Amino acid sequence: MGALPIPPTPPGTDLTGKTAIVTGGNAGLGLEAARQYLTLKAARVIIAVRSPAKGKEAIAELKADPTVQKLNPNAAIEAFPLDLDDFQSGVDFVRKVKSEVPELDILLNNGGTNILKYHKSASGHERVMQGLPLSARILVTRTLLIRETAVNVYTHFLISLGLLPLLISTAERRGAPTHLSFVGSSMQSSHSLTKKPLTPNGSFLEHFDDQKTYDAMTRYQDSKFMVNVLVRGLAKVVGEENPKVIVNHMCPGLVYTGFDKNLPLWLKPLMYIYRRVSARHVSEGARTLIHATAAEGSESHGKFLSNNIIRSGEVPFLDEAAGKAFTEKAWKELVAECSKFEPGLSRYA
Repeated sequence: MGALPIPPTPPGTDLTGKTAIVTGGNAGLGLEAARQYLTLKAARVIIAVRSPAKGKEAIAELKADPTVQKLNPNAAIEAFPLDLDDFQSGVDFVRKVKSEVPELDILLNNGGTNILKYHKSASGHERVMQGLPLSARILVTRTLLIRETAVNVYTHFLISLGLLPLLISTAERRGAPTHLSFVGSSMQSSHSLTKKPLTPNGSFLEHFDDQKTYDAMTRYQDSKFMVNVLVRGLAKVVGEENPKVIVNHMCPGLVYTGFDKNLPLWLKPLMYIYRRVSARHVSEGARTLIHATAAEGSESHGKFLSNNIIRSGEVPFLDEAAGKAFTEKAWKELVAECSKFEPGLSRYA
């Protein structure tokens, strides 16, 4: 019943002199990924967080880590403000990075959330699809309660487009590709569009914003599905042959990060047993993120990884005519939406 073991990061994986950004990097998988980047000798690691206080706490924890102190004591560790609930915060984040970060080797889109009630974001969209700056929430399906990191879509997309030129220029300077990665999920195959399809002339944003089409049991899956859609689109923009930026997404699996203390008392024993049998330790789950962003090459460009293995056909809908039409519509519509906040992004339409 347990998850497949994730092997150690390949020997020789070396981030000396490189810069990594991790959204949602103050807790859980994001914090552990930041720690592992540092143990691989990254010169600069920036965690994107909503709370300055939590950012300071995370920086202190990373600096105090014995392995980091031993292997990379002089690394620069910083926290930049980012509220994934708000497009404008994403714009401000991109501008800060561009002004203060001359080179960017890894952008790991990790932060996000899942909530089980309909809410709108600060930017006016359904909140799970927009993005809320928490590393995790409880996900309830009809058969199982599990926990995964939810990377929500819209603000991360704006950030990715905004920082793409920096990733490209860094790759050109290094003479080697950089990485743009999203934490995804195998649950993307259970998205709602096959049961609640988009109308032929409908807006995908309006579809997911409509409370009538909202389903708490599938919205998390929908957000992961949209990550796949946008990873494919970003891969095409970068170029599919010898890409300067490797764009991919990965599933870390079920990871135990200690959040069960907030569960109802009756559920804690059940989840404790389930996690002891099935969940990965956070260090192991984070290695899937490190593998995709620091060890995988261009063979993973535009692809999805599970257990560090490239998977194909994970969402059959996307390879069908209806899925391809949806992908094209979603890309154009979301670029147009992001361009309202950062007009320069319109060139990607």
